[in-house]
Amino acid sequence: MATPGPVFGIDARAAAEVPAGRGRYVRELLRALSSLPHEGERYVLYCRQPADLGLDSRFTWRQLPLPDPAWHLQAAVLASRQCDAFLSTNSYLTAWFTWRPTAVTVHDLVPFRPDAPALKSAQRIEKATIGIALRRARRFLCVSQATRRDLVSRWPATASRARVIPLAADSRFSTASAAVREHPYVLAVGTLEPRKNLPRLLDAWAALSDAERGAHELLLVGPTGWEAEEIVNRAAGAPAVQLLGQVSDDELAALYAGSTLFAYPSLFEGFGLPVLEAMAAGAPVVTSSVSSLPEVAGDAAVLVDPLDTSALRDALASLLTDPARRSALSAAGRARAARFSWERTARETRDVLRSLTA
Repeated sequence: MATPGPVFGIDARAAAEVPAGRGRYVRELLRALSSLPHEGERYVLYCRQPADLGLDSRFTWRQLPLPDPAWHLQAAVLASRQCDAFLSTNSYLTAWFTWRPTAVTVHDLVPFRPDAPALKSAQRIEKATIGIALRRARRFLCVSQATRRDLVSRWPATASRARVIPLAADSRFSTASAAVREHPYVLAVGTLEPRKNLPRLLDAWAALSDAERGAHELLLVGPTGWEAEEIVNRAAGAPAVQLLGQVSDDELAALYAGSTLFAYPSLFEGFGLPVLEAMAAGAPVVTSSVSSLPEVAGDAAVLVDPLDTSALRDALASLLTDPARRSALSAAGRARAARFSWERTARETRDVLRSLTA
């Protein structure tokens, strides 16, 4: 009789609870794990609400309808009884209570950086919970080299346990048909919050001449976050700006594919997945020269100082008035995005979990 393979527990709450960001990470990771060849492993997905992801029979959802922090305690106790190793994808707290080997995904160190605006409540939670997790977790899965540098520079003892496993753009973005809209447009994607630097983008947009802007609109896609009032007010006063709110993944892919260019002047990112998604869809990209964004974009985007509104304005103007350069960036971006894959993310994540059971 064959020996049963390992059972891996995963915090999968974000798959159903978080539309973008960490939610996209969990959804794409689970789909990619399901696409890997079977090697005997099984997965228990701890959540409050299952997500319909088309996973195979190796995956079992386990619902725990509890609020935080009780959810973390209950999930940790059950995972420690039911699993051989655990992956905490969205919190440091669960690692406090597991007694099975635990890996923690580190998305960013925003709460610990004075140059990266953070929601105060989230900042307090992460600062309060990271300490014990740093001591107890067996592995840290960092989404970028920049995130690993941030982690190790603050806590050098994590160096031997910290591994970079980058994210990727789903195939829907490389195969999407362009959205059909009345006017050509520049696209920006992200939650309406200070870290996304949208006020400076709006100021740069407003500073374009009529000839540079032409018939273009600026479309802002993403849910309303914290301290969004300034963004909404500036958008209302800027020329040819539309707030589209949250859209479906298929709509987002079509918007990327149809955009004249994509602007992502974020002040800080742990990875910057929208940059990779836009590149996969063929959109020429203007993004920031800080944190993980140069690492993701490589030489396939225009990089600017996110604090320099004039530089951002000039980058927008340059691309809007230069179709040949846009075409070159589009080709370079597609090639760059193709170097990342969720299959690699899933395979390397599974390898880490397997190593914890060796």
